[in-house]
Amino acid sequence: MSKWENDDEVQRFREYLKIPSVHPDIDYDDCVKFLRKQAEELGLPVVVYEFAPRKPVVVITWQGLEPDLPSILLNSHMDVVPVHEEHWTYPPFAAHVTEDGWIYARGTQDMKSVGMIHLEAVRRLKQAGAKIKRTVHISYVPDEEIGSQEGMKLFAASEEFKRLNIGFELDESGPHHKPDEFFAFHGERTSRQIKVTCVGDPGHGSFLSSGTAGEKIAYIIDKFMSYRAEQTKQIKSRTIRGFGEITTINLTQLEGGVQINVLPKSLSASFDIRIAPHVDHDKFEEMIDTWCKEAGKGVTYEYFVKNPQVPNSQIEGNPFYTALADTVKDLGITMKSSICPGATDARFVRLQGIPAINITPIRNTPLLIHNHDERLNIEEYKRGIDVMEKIVLAVANVGIRHTNHKGDSPMRESAKL
Repeated sequence: MSKWENDDEVQRFREYLKIPSVHPDIDYDDCVKFLRKQAEELGLPVVVYEFAPRKPVVVITWQGLEPDLPSILLNSHMDVVPVHEEHWTYPPFAAHVTEDGWIYARGTQDMKSVGMIHLEAVRRLKQAGAKIKRTVHISYVPDEEIGSQEGMKLFAASEEFKRLNIGFELDESGPHHKPDEFFAFHGERTSRQIKVTCVGDPGHGSFLSSGTAGEKIAYIIDKFMSYRAEQTKQIKSRTIRGFGEITTINLTQLEGGVQINVLPKSLSASFDIRIAPHVDHDKFEEMIDTWCKEAGKGVTYEYFVKNPQVPNSQIEGNPFYTALADTVKDLGITMKSSICPGATDARFVRLQGIPAINITPIRNTPLLIHNHDERLNIEEYKRGIDVMEKIVLAVANVGIRHTNHKGDSPMRESAKL
């Protein structure tokens, strides 16, 4: 540990990691205090909004020379997923540093590292006297890991958010295991969680009755899993670029029945669905509706989660993306933007018509998001700050001339240059 004891960047990162902002029932107070302290040290204004009780949104602002220009948002979330401490080599909120420089802690990859990389990049630029045209806002939001319903969803739809005049947002992707590549995403699949319930007449388990709940649920499961198999074939045939290009369906819960020799009145199956951006969402729902009708009477479905379809961010002809991509390319790093297989806070920003790119500037790192022994090497963390410095400088100084290319996705007028 002695090698890093006097490294302020490392110690600030460790201090943030030690705050157990872990689900469920998070108290975000210590995160807010920590971030207020960082803003004070930087001499930057900080505002804390609370769109839902005990769900703070922290925004630190570095004003640009031309504050009327659309601004840049660097977003991260403060919350982390639960841990099974017995499976960790070191306590998950001790931020233990090994002799070879690995920090073991929940949040080292998802995503306190990115939040601190944003902050440290701005700190370095300010200390170096860098000048930026556009204002940069650094936001820290709650509850991303449980769907963002009281976090970014409320923030992005608020008048307070609109007043920030965001023109471009950067959010999380994930660390890359290769030394010269970054993951980047310009869109996401749509998350749907559905429960199908099949009702039939109860009876004795020795009968071969017709129209049983079992027959109906078998039909439903077969339809969902057959669709799943078709998507799996596309992955195996490599006709698509990645998981984000297909629709995934997974059977996650089965419910019903009272006893093994009794025909159940009701059986239910729940599915986690992630719909690819190119799929017509209305037709997809019509397909499910048809399956339920075909299965027989008494078959219904309900949504636990039914997120709206969000247009992808346009990258071709987008000057912010061009500045980002050129900066990364000049560093000798490959970055090809694709569709995120999961869900992030960026979807709520895109829903406002604002282009957003997900990028985590961390390389040479095994992907351990939500896993035991989540960790990050200090050298890669500091290299991530190096990269983010250049990215922030590039996107915050994008010029004001821009031609809107035919086919661009809709943006708010204030987001156009």
